[in-house]
Amino acid sequence: MSIRPVSHISGTTPHLEGAGVSLQRVFGFGDPSLTDPFLMMDDFRNDRPENYVKGFPWHPHRGIETITYVLAGEVEHGDSLGNRGTLGAGDVQWMTAGSGILHQEMPKGDAKGRMHGFQLWANLPSNLKMTSPRYQDVKSKEIPEIVDDDGTAVRVVVGEFWGKKGPVDGIAADPQYLDVFVPPGKRKVLPVDTYRSAFAYIFEGSATFRDASKPFGVLVEKEVGGEEVHVRDMSGNRTLVVFGAGDEIVVQAGDHGVRFLLVSGAPIREPVAWHGPIVMNTREELMTAVRELQNGTFIKEGVMR
Repeated sequence: MSIRPVSHISGTTPHLEGAGVSLQRVFGFGDPSLTDPFLMMDDFRNDRPENYVKGFPWHPHRGIETITYVLAGEVEHGDSLGNRGTLGAGDVQWMTAGSGILHQEMPKGDAKGRMHGFQLWANLPSNLKMTSPRYQDVKSKEIPEIVDDDGTAVRVVVGEFWGKKGPVDGIAADPQYLDVFVPPGKRKVLPVDTYRSAFAYIFEGSATFRDASKPFGVLVEKEVGGEEVHVRDMSGNRTLVVFGAGDEIVVQAGDHGVRFLLVSGAPIREPVAWHGPIVMNTREELMTAVRELQNGTFIKEGVMR
């Protein structure tokens, strides 16, 4: 067994998206090889409705999959295929945009006005860029949760973990998407497939990730024998930790425990041509998509709106 080294640490950056939604960008629109096959991730945590209520009106997607995981509040969605629905606390939607889709996502806070969730974009390989669009809506009760003897709790959204299989399937990147809580002061070893790229996104508490090499990164707080990286809570600021090669990570929870997403997937290693929510392999393919948006032929299935 080999411990994955920490290869990158960074905080989030504030962004305005959609019709004026204030969110924190975890990564995206930089070097796509850093988190291949994942392209972008946003944390839309907010407790002021005026910062999110205008939502994400009708917009296109092609060539990617979007994964929306809601922790508080609701997200109402609709698309050019005629689908309608609402994601509540603990629910997940995995949307394969494929050849093209138009959809909208409109957030609504809980009784206290709080809205919290994440959206992750996964790339599609060239042979699936123009596949048929597909939705997988998963209710919270369908997501298996495992609680270990030491109190460690893991929700298995996608993939297999500790003998449980998540409800989302048929995804090109063969991903694993876990919501992990490790209690205060506990040390945990978590397996990650050797052939997948992997990252952790800490959104509550703090943790130390053990590292087989000398750690680095702007959020390094201390080193113990040159083998540890400490990621601080930073009063609720979010932290991305990207891992190098190996088949397990070791996490030591801080004084208040830690909760993080642990995500891994098979790298695609193909050229990325990117124009907002449209991700293809070449500039020519992007130009074709833009022309189709302009002349009304972008949607291959369903009705253009």
